[in-house]
Amino acid sequence: MKLLILFFGITFFSIFLGAQVTEAVLLVPYWKSLPPTAFYTYYDQFGHTIGQFYTVLTIIAALLPVLLALYCSLIKSNAFKFALISSFFAALFIASFYVYFKAANQLFFEAALSPNLLKEELIIWGYWHWGRIGIECISLIFFVLSAIKLLYERKHLI
Repeated sequence: MKLLILFFGITFFSIFLGAQVTEAVLLVPYWKSLPPTAFYTYYDQFGHTIGQFYTVLTIIAALLPVLLALYCSLIKSNAFKFALISSFFAALFIASFYVYFKAANQLFFEAALSPNLLKEELIIWGYWHWGRIGIECISLIFFVLSAIKLLYERKHLI
């Protein structure tokens, strides 16, 4: 049963990461292609829904390594180190929202940027998003490494 939970944790985190890459390769280029008024109309109409979707995925994905680290700590597993590193990077990708994305997204909702500034901000937004994806990849790698370590300590997964 615990093995199945671990499998679904890795699967969910991977789906989250795939959704982030999808946003980077589909949504961001689409946003950049829109004229400013069309972008602001689009963002006003769909921004909250997109935000809710990604918020739920992000929170769950960030909690998974933390929960695994707690579990590893409880059973005194050597996988704890990897789960803790994964949790650190999960905290970083959550922090990136508060450091950059929250204010940038609010500017989009307020339609506060001139056409030239909007174009520049969408480019910056895309760079930040790819950076965040990199952090999420590192978190997932260490999450998987902790799962592999637990598999070698199979007695804890029965």
